[in-house]
Order: sequence, then structure tokens, then C-alpha cells
Amino acid sequence: MSETIQAEERIDTAAPATVRTVPLSRGLSTKLLLLTIVFVLLAEVLIFLPWIASYRLNWLKERLSTAAAVSIVLVQGESTSLSRTAQNDVLMAIGAKAIAVRDGGVSRLLVVAEMPPKVDEHVDIASIGMIKGMTGALDTLFFGGNRMLRVFGPVGDSDKEFELIMPDNSLRNAMLRYSRNVAFVSLLISLFTAMLVYAAIDLIMIGPIRTMTRSMLSFSEAPDDPGRIIHPAARADEIGVAERELSQMQERLQKMLSEQKHLADLGLAVSKINHDMRNILASAQLMSDRLRQVKDPTVQAFAPKLLRALDRAVSYSEGVLAYGRTQEPPPSRRRLRLRQLVEDVHGLLDIEQGIEFVNAIEPSFEVDADSDQLFRVLTNLCRNSVQAMASDNESALVRRLAVSAVRLGSVSRIAVTDTGPGLPPKARENLFAAFRGSARSGGTGLGLAIAHELIRAHGGTVELVESIGGRTTFAVSIPDQPVRLDQARSNGLRRPA
Repeated sequence: MSETIQAEERIDTAAPATVRTVPLSRGLSTKLLLLTIVFVLLAEVLIFLPWIASYRLNWLKERLSTAAAVSIVLVQGESTSLSRTAQNDVLMAIGAKAIAVRDGGVSRLLVVAEMPPKVDEHVDIASIGMIKGMTGALDTLFFGGNRMLRVFGPVGDSDKEFELIMPDNSLRNAMLRYSRNVAFVSLLISLFTAMLVYAAIDLIMIGPIRTMTRSMLSFSEAPDDPGRIIHPAARADEIGVAERELSQMQERLQKMLSEQKHLADLGLAVSKINHDMRNILASAQLMSDRLRQVKDPTVQAFAPKLLRALDRAVSYSEGVLAYGRTQEPPPSRRRLRLRQLVEDVHGLLDIEQGIEFVNAIEPSFEVDADSDQLFRVLTNLCRNSVQAMASDNESALVRRLAVSAVRLGSVSRIAVTDTGPGLPPKARENLFAAFRGSARSGGTGLGLAIAHELIRAHGGTVELVESIGGRTTFAVSIPDQPVRLDQARSNGLRRPA
């Protein structure tokens, strides 16, 4: 026994508790802030590619322009006029190994410090496009630093083409510094933009959603408290619609829970007094039976009315108890001869003199339903019709209750029609609602509620076809059971040839 208790305690300890609050790290606000930063950084990366390509191209153009200016001075004079020290200073200033000029298809080497053994990449300034510039910039940024470049192209309006041979380590270092500065500025822009976007969306969306979430959690703790209902803001957007719908839903739910509580209290109260009520009614019935033996004409006139009143009281109490019991069992469906079932219903009804009962069911008409449950449904509908017509005391009125049926494909449709006064508007609005759909004073409205529940278990419907003065028709539609393929095959195999 102790081992069982310890096992249960371990299970309870391991069971996860329901999370009713969201940590800040997993909240919508944190996710929104991080996503905004990531998206802005992604946009900066996409913008950075043409930027770094443009920076590389401009850097090379500046070096080539400087080499062009030196080349023009040397072309006008004698290249040997510059000493080796001066030539090295010129090349060192622009970070080059050699400077050359091409004029009329003839290339002339003007200044040279030392000729590299090979050139790794040839860069034509005039033919660099966007895609080629971005790929070249990324190549230099990630894989450069120890390459020798030959940069050539025209400068300005000159018809000469200038060439520059230089290592790319200075270019790569400059590009790295530029990338670092851009990354720092991009991060600042991302953070600033993210804060602005976060503040705006938090004010417009996240804040109201958080309010609705708190309202739902608070309402779930005490749904019977009117103060827990959310007060919607006067907004015309989707958030305003959601708040108003949530407020209306909470109001409807609170009203429904209040009604359910009243019904539960009523069922509990009736169950407690049921035993004493039956004893009191049984005593009253015995006394009424003795009153019928009295020869007084006045007593003889009132005794049947008293008995009927007591029977109605017993029926009312039993109906309330029956509705308060557990859910009805699933229907046990069989093929029934509907005409015979309607005759059984007729025999149970207490039909007064002057009310005509018409059984218009064909003798061969069959219905696929639970016998007991369909009997209860038809009894409730027919009893309601009899009670409605019993209130009409004028002898010239036609008081007729007719039950008919037709088959529409695989659906059996049963009609219960009476010539009573019709249903009042209040009964139509709450037709199948218990304790609210009664058409007469003192009624419970349980008959239609029970009939609706039983027919719905059959997969069918109960509906009011029409209700006017002199004609009220209820229709009960019950579909046949679907045939299972394996069952049909087995029945076919067992069927004699």
C-alpha cells in the first residue's frame, strides 16, 4: 500500500503544471524585437554587397588616377630624369610595383620598382559591372591579401590607357576597415529601428493582445464574476473586433453558466424532495379515489379533475428528474412497422372527447430506429398537440391530430399535424430549450428538448414545419443506418442462391 502511494506521489510530481504565464524570453515582445533586429541586419547585408563592390572599384580608380597623373608627367619629360629613390617614393605612395601607359597599341613601362614573377588577377576598370563587382569584392575580402593585381583602363577623357601593377593587401585592409564601420553602423540602425518598430507594434497590437490574454485567464478563474469581462476599446480595426467579440462571448458564456447552475441547483433540489413529494402525491391520490365513492354530485364532478391534476403533478416531477439524469444511451436501431408504433402511442394518450386521432401511416411503412426512443418522441409530440387542442372548448372547432410518414430516398420523414391554435412567438424562439420552450402556462418544455436529443442521436432532426392558427406541423426526419461493406458482403455470402 505504501509503495502504491509513493508511486502516485511520483506521478503527481512528474506531471507538468499548466502554464498560465509566458516568460519574457518566450513572449511575443521578445520574439518581435529579435526578429526585427535580424530582418534589419539581413536588409543591411543585402545593401552591403553593392556598397563594398562600389568601395573596391572607387579605391582602384583612385589609385589608377594617381598613377595616370604621374604617367603624364613622366611622358612629358624623361623617365630617366627621376632617380631610383624618387621612383620608389612614387610607387610607395600609391602602393604599386610598376606603372605603364598604352598609347596607340604600344605599351611603355614608365616606373618600376621590381617586376613581380606573375600577375594573379587582371582588373579592367571599364568593364566591371554590378554582379562582377560584387563577386570580385567578396573574393578579395575573403580570399585576398597575397595576390598581385594588374589594374588597367582609361582615366578621364584621355585616349591613353594606364596600367598599374600592385599587391592587393592594402586594398583588402581598406575593405576590412570599411566593412567593420558598416557593420557597426548597421547594428546601431538595426537596434534603433527595432526599438521603434517594437514600440509601435507593442502599442498597436501586442499590448491589446496581452490585455485580452489577461482577461481570458482572469475570466477562466471566476467566470461567474461580471467584473472579469473585458471592456473593449473603441477601435475599428481587427483588434477592436476581436475585443468586442471576446466581450460578447464572455457575456454569453457567463449567462449560459448561470443558467446551467440554476438547472443544476434545480435538479439537486428536486432530487432531494422527490421521495417526500411521491409520498404526498400517493396520499393525495388515495384520498381522491375515496372521494370518487362519495355520491355527492358536486364531488363526482370535481374528483376527475383533481385526479388529472395530480397525474400532471406526478408527470411533471418525473419529467424533470428524467431530464436531469445522465445522457441517454445510444439508440438500438431495428426495422419497425411505424403504423403499429403509432397505434401504441394512441393507446397511451389521454385524448378527450371531441379530439380526432388519425393514423395515416401505410401498413407496410418501415422505419430504421430505436423502438423505445421513437415511441417517446412521438408520445411527446402527440401529447403536446392534444394539450394544445384541449384548451379549445368551442364545440364547432375542428380538433384533429394526424400522424403521417413519407420516405425520401434513405430518409424516413414523419409528420405530426394538429389543428390547434399554433405556437406562441416565445415558444418558437426557445423551441427545443428545456424550461423555456413550453407553449402553455405551467409547462416545462422538456418534451421537445428530449425529442430533439433522441432524434439527434439517430442522426436525424426534429423541426417545426409551420405553426399558424388551425395548423401546426412537426417533422421528424430519421436517416437509415449506413451499410458497412464487409457486413454487406458477408450477408451476400450467407444468402441462399
